[in-house]
Amino acid sequence: MSSPVRMISGVFTVGMWTLLSRVLGFVRDALILSYLGTGPAYQAFVVAFRLPNMFRRFFAEGAFNLAFVPMFSKRLEANDQPNAFANEAFSGLASILIVFTIAAQVAMPWLIYALASGFAGTETFDLSVEFGRIAFPYILFISLAALASGVLNAAGRFAAAAAAPVLLNILLVSAILFAAYTGRDVARALIWMIPLAGFAQLVLVWIAAKRAGIMLRLQRPRFTPDMRHLVKIAVPAAMAGGVMQINLLVGQQVASYFDRAVGWLFAADRLYQLPLGVVGIAVGIVLLPDLSRRLQSGDDRGARAAFSRATEISLALTIPASVALMVIPLPLVTVLFERGAMTSDDSAAIAVAVAIYGLGLPAFVLQKTLQPLFYAREDTKSPFRYALVAMAVNAALAFGLAPFIGWIAPAIATTLAGWIMVLCLAIGTRPMGEVARFDAQLRRRIWRICLASASMGGILWSASASMSTFLGMDGWRYLALFILVAIGMASYFALAQLTGAIRLSELKGAMRRGH
Repeated sequence: MSSPVRMISGVFTVGMWTLLSRVLGFVRDALILSYLGTGPAYQAFVVAFRLPNMFRRFFAEGAFNLAFVPMFSKRLEANDQPNAFANEAFSGLASILIVFTIAAQVAMPWLIYALASGFAGTETFDLSVEFGRIAFPYILFISLAALASGVLNAAGRFAAAAAAPVLLNILLVSAILFAAYTGRDVARALIWMIPLAGFAQLVLVWIAAKRAGIMLRLQRPRFTPDMRHLVKIAVPAAMAGGVMQINLLVGQQVASYFDRAVGWLFAADRLYQLPLGVVGIAVGIVLLPDLSRRLQSGDDRGARAAFSRATEISLALTIPASVALMVIPLPLVTVLFERGAMTSDDSAAIAVAVAIYGLGLPAFVLQKTLQPLFYAREDTKSPFRYALVAMAVNAALAFGLAPFIGWIAPAIATTLAGWIMVLCLAIGTRPMGEVARFDAQLRRRIWRICLASASMGGILWSASASMSTFLGMDGWRYLALFILVAIGMASYFALAQLTGAIRLSELKGAMRRGH
């Protein structure tokens, strides 16, 4: 069984691979914006790529894995035929997705209309349908890869699953550069590479699972008692995942009625997803199987320690990132994205959305530490009920504010709904007792993390103002941004060490003992 120290090591393993993936994702997005701008081809790519990813979170990372990982982890802990259970789940998921992928090809115009009805009757709509049909098979490969990743995570092997998205971005960047170099259509080269990259990711994690002793095979799907129990748990998780995807759908629907807004919100989403992926998603991936195995063995004290340390490291890295996104969004967007067909007006709009998403970043990360408390107990109904509340808030704000403040309404709605979801989850953990309570160490340190982050924000704001000339110069802006980020990181960690918010010696020791 993993210790809290080993869990921290796992978070850093997943986080570092995710960081590499997100950096490559920035390279990918910068190249796409450079070649396509925020015009019809880019908008169509955004909708087409988001479509399989939306259903992926619904089927695999949402419903299936949130139900599958705790059950598989407990079987692994008890040595109760985990391989047979994994193969039943693998085959069942594959059969559902094959039928769904075929149906989606026929229904693609209606799916695109559901995602972005504001595109109807335009060139962007027809292009979105074409791109959607090409990209959609990605859901089959990436969902099966997500299940294989769940197997690896439950076994405590995080590297291969975390590295799979790196492969995706390498292949997409290669497709863009090859198309640009040979004079081919960049948008179509990119969209054709998406399903191919999904297949490559599946092969990678399948091989890793085989080396871990779990041989995933396709077999005739059977509705066994185990699968009935899995479905019983997965259905509420699927509905919760569906609610979260409706939130995305609402935002995109509202944005589709404003020129270029879909592209602006997507680019802003990519920027705040960096810290969310590196910290929040990494913590969630490692915490769920760890809590499941601890609760199975009756280790409540260890479960509380794991939950508190996961939350502590999440907030220690997320709160300063949130402050930075709110304080220096324009330099970040301008340097990272503004080139080629991307204009300064685009940068200014994206920066506004980045700042608003930054305010919600701690909420999105806290959800990743609170939800495993429910899923580890195979309780998927409570998060579904809370997601319904958040969905209602999101829809009311997005549609209600849009006539008054325009395209930025979905970003505000997403952020406020995120905090409502955290409040609901926190209230819902009360009957769980001490296992779901922050320990004394976290209570001591949380306010110090906030103090160090606020102080860093002031330093960053002053440094950004003094470096504004260099941040706007083509020859100097990359170096200037690097220096600005370095100033922010150095000041935060120095202040955090000074106030006792973070003990670097503890992290170093944890990493040494965790391997």
